Parts: sequence; structure tokens; C-alpha cells
Amino acid sequence: MKPSIPQGMRDFGAATVRKRHFIFATIRNIFENYGFQPLETPAMETLETLMGKYGEEGDKLIFKVLNNGLNDPKNTAKATAAFENILHGKNDRHLTERALRYDLTIPFARYVAMNYGQLSFPFKRYQIQPVWRADRPQRGRYREFYQCDADVVGSYSLLNEVELAALYADVFKRLSIEVEIKINNRKILAALAEICGGSDSLVDITVAIDKLDKIGLTKVKEELSERGLNMEQVGIIEQYLSIAGSNEEKIAQVKALLGNNEWGKKGIEELEYMINFLPPSVNEQLITDFTLARGLNYYTGTIFEVKAKGVQMGSIGGGGRYDDLTGLFGVPNLPGVGISFGVDRIYDVMEELQLFPADIATGTRVLFFNLGEAESKVAFALMQQLRSNNIPAELYAETAKFDKQFKYAEKKNIPFVVIIGSKEMEAKTCVIKSLQTGVQQTIPQEELTDFKFTV
Repeated sequence: MKPSIPQGMRDFGAATVRKRHFIFATIRNIFENYGFQPLETPAMETLETLMGKYGEEGDKLIFKVLNNGLNDPKNTAKATAAFENILHGKNDRHLTERALRYDLTIPFARYVAMNYGQLSFPFKRYQIQPVWRADRPQRGRYREFYQCDADVVGSYSLLNEVELAALYADVFKRLSIEVEIKINNRKILAALAEICGGSDSLVDITVAIDKLDKIGLTKVKEELSERGLNMEQVGIIEQYLSIAGSNEEKIAQVKALLGNNEWGKKGIEELEYMINFLPPSVNEQLITDFTLARGLNYYTGTIFEVKAKGVQMGSIGGGGRYDDLTGLFGVPNLPGVGISFGVDRIYDVMEELQLFPADIATGTRVLFFNLGEAESKVAFALMQQLRSNNIPAELYAETAKFDKQFKYAEKKNIPFVVIIGSKEMEAKTCVIKSLQTGVQQTIPQEELTDFKFTV
């Protein structure tokens, strides 16, 4: 059988892992600088925890895990009946009670609800773990991928939104990615829904609008009509989606369209607060985008989406305010707001734009040649001294010709080799050669730990 992996999953070699770790470390450092503390939750959650939290479209993408022991004769009848229920679109606990997590926000809300009495609020956490979605694999979209989330719960203050926008700007500045940080407010979308058929239309409208980039305005209008909106209501939504210009111009247009609605007025005020509070260095990256909907049901206020400039790629970050998410788990009226980084897409953007540091793929910096048992003993002792000084080093495992050992160093992108033969042992010296410049020099062995292994 030819080895393979499931579609939408990937292996990562050393060079890729190092680049990914560079992204993780950068984001983690900024999270810590902003006062967020780490959290990890299980790969699997109960199906009850996840289902119904991501909207109709999201629920379809949840990876469900079959119960153990379904092949046990005692369970066969129940499993067969349960499978029939699944075929008719119903979940059945006799077949599956667990699922792989779809994102990190709902597990976080479940964690807060379970540990409410022990936490200090506002509670700021970050989480860097993989999630799974049964999506159609394509460039920038995978079935297993990492998310990096930062959330604050227990505070209604809009300073949290301001801080998260600044956090986004800091991370992408550190990664050298030029971005647009798009913002909207679900209260504005709620106002649009009230004007176009009532609050019950909010989900239908946001799900359709969220597809604007993928299917275009004509198809969005068709979908809205199919969902029961009349021509006048679809016309208002078309006018809304046509808002354009600078942030100030767009806000003026949405005020004219929705400013008399209480929800609209509140949403506009919240956007203006953010725009007026943030410093120019962040504000110039902020774009008010009223077509931004983010089709997840739990958002209630400001919503974010980050796009990279100069590359064709979906969003590389997103999030928003969810003022009653923990209410789903029996802890009502606990406000929250959070953002997420799409590490896999960030990686693809950095690869395409060649933004990774030149030396990031280098692990071992020094290779000691193996020229015999006595020579390798001396080399091993010196290698351990370098390792103690945090200089990654290794000793070629076998005695071999120079050519073979040089090729090994070149394939692993090791920039320096150290050669100790019988002559060097007698003189207590070593030969250091830079494989990038070709420069070779001989120094006393006792000075090796002070040598600058930099190109």
C-alpha cells in the first residue's frame, strides 16, 4: 500500500516547522506583552458543546467522532438506528457524542463557564492549538490548521477592542506583513435586519452578505430573495453594500441609511470610538467595511477581519465581540471580545512575499567532522562546550571521507564545519571553515567557545 495522509492534512519538514515556530513565537511574545495568559483545551469536545454555535454553515463542517465499541454486538442495533437518524440530518448520541473542535472560542467559553468561580475578571487568555473543519481543501484552506486566539471576558469596555486592533497591528508589523484591518459592527447589521424584515432576518442577511467576496452581489441578492426578502428590502441591502469611500465618508453614508435606528446608532458610535481612540500608526491600517459580516452567530458588536496586501489570500485574522457567549453554558451576561490569527495563511503569505529571515531555516550552526575515534572524542568535548553556550552543534556520526561530510553539512544548510585531525590534536588547534564564504582559519581549541559563528 502506498503511504498517504487524509486530504486537507499536511506533514511539515524541519524548514517549515522552524518558519511556523517563528510565527508562533512572534504572536506569543505580543500576547504576553499585552498581558494575556496561556490556556490549552482538549482536541475533542462534546457534540453538545459545539453544535448550534457556528450557524447552519458552520455546523456542517464539524468533524464528528464515532463512539467507541460500535462493532460490539450489544451496540449494533442502536448504532444502525442511529445511523438512519444521521442520514435524515439528525444527531444521535448512540453513534456520536464527541467532535473535534471547530475553533478555540467556543471551547474557551465552555472553560470559562466551568471555572467561573476560580477566575479573576476581566480574564485575558491566549490559546495556540490546532482546529479541524470538514471544509473543501484549497489554497489557504485546510482541514487541520492552527489558530492563535486572544480573548478578554468580563468587560464591556471598548478599550478592549482598541487594544486588540493595536495587537493585530503590532504582530503584523513584527512579521513585516502589510495589512488592512477591516472592522464593522454587528449592531449595524442588526439595524439593517430590523429595517429589512425584522430581527429574525439577521442570520439570513449576515450569512448571505458573508459570501459577497465569494459569489458576488448578484448571487447575494438571489440568495436573499430565496430567504424570503422582498425587492424593496433587497434594494436597501444593495444600497448598504454599495457604501464606499474613506472611513469618514462611509460612516456618514451608513448614518444616513441606518442612523435613525437605535441599533444602528449604537453600532456607529462604537466604530467611531475605536477610530478616534487609536493612534495614527494603527488607524491608517483600519478600514471600515460594512460588507464585513463574519457569519458566526455569536458576535454581537465590533467584528474584525485582517487581509494581507500584495497577495491573493483570504483573511489571515478575524474576530469580534460576543456579549453573551458563556450564556450558552449557563453563565449569562458575561461579555467578551476576541481575535484570531490564521497561522497557516500567514505562513503562505510570508512564503510568497519572501518575508522570513534569511537564517531561519538553519538549525545546526556547527558540524564537527569525524576523523577517527580519538579525534571524535576531542571533537565531542568541544561540541558540548558550544552547546552549553547555546550554539547548536553536532558531530558527524561515522568516520567518513571529507566529501561525504561536506555534502551532509551543505544539505542541512549548516554554515560552519570544525575539523580536528591528528595534526590539530597534537597542536591543540582546530580548523574552522565557513561554507558560505569559503574562508578557513585555524585557532586554538581553547578559543573555540569565543568564536563568533556568524556569517
